[in-house]
Amino acid sequence: MTEPGVTTPAQSPAATAPRSLGVGLALASATGFGVMPVLTKVVYDDGVGPFGVLSVRFSVAAVLLLGLARLRRERFPRGRQLRNLALLGGVGYVVESLCYFSALSRISAGLTALLLYLYPALVVLLSAVLLRHRPRRPAVVCVGVATVGTALTIGPVAGGQTVGVLLGLAAAASYALYIVLSSTAIDGVGPLASSAVVMGACALVYDVLAVATGAALPHSAGAWAALGGVTLLGTVLAVGAFFAALAILGPSDTAALSTLEPVVSVGVAALALGEVLSPVQVVGGGLVVAAVVVLARLEVADP
Repeated sequence: MTEPGVTTPAQSPAATAPRSLGVGLALASATGFGVMPVLTKVVYDDGVGPFGVLSVRFSVAAVLLLGLARLRRERFPRGRQLRNLALLGGVGYVVESLCYFSALSRISAGLTALLLYLYPALVVLLSAVLLRHRPRRPAVVCVGVATVGTALTIGPVAGGQTVGVLLGLAAAASYALYIVLSSTAIDGVGPLASSAVVMGACALVYDVLAVATGAALPHSAGAWAALGGVTLLGTVLAVGAFFAALAILGPSDTAALSTLEPVVSVGVAALALGEVLSPVQVVGGGLVVAAVVVLARLEVADP
């Protein structure tokens, strides 16, 4: 039984959308998220800390997503669904983003993204335990290959990076739980409307933290431009496309396809920030790309 105005997954337009659309949205989301750590490094170099970045990122993104949802006339959540999405944003996404952006201030952009991308394997595991989605054997192999590729691309970690690595792992674990729980909270709600609620809840938390700590804002035009990229590409595009893909593909498939993100992050970091890739890292990235190509052609789990 559903709440008034809430459609079941079978009735939702997203449920009948072609799988190819979901795959395209998941890959677009991964690309948007992939460029975000590199742009964030540019903002950090201007003297801005995590609270300043996250306050601006989520506040502007929430307004833009709300406006886009209104233009598309998407249905907004109400009652329990609104509460659940707000909690996912104000608690779940806040924890994940704080761990992630704090890790970025301690370790490289590529390493931070790669640590986060241990989460697809965690999503498959949590989906099996919490949602009773039995993973298919070929998909399990692909997720395993992608995880090995991630480990190879990470490479050796110096002792001084321990805190940053632990924060990256915490971001992966919290993000995996966030995705699985999100998949149960978006039925019948438009992806932009869902994203607007989640980002708005995040914005409230980070605005308070930014004011309380006197967080600095960018000084240079270049840093503001980079922060604009974090907001538009790494939030509005990435989060909106992710929720749309999640509604079509489910948590396991969406998370598995999103393993393309670390390859994007490492490649862009190498080009823009001069972060050097070793031959082993290149092999690891190749394994991730190969796994994503196969995963795009099959479903990860039986519903």
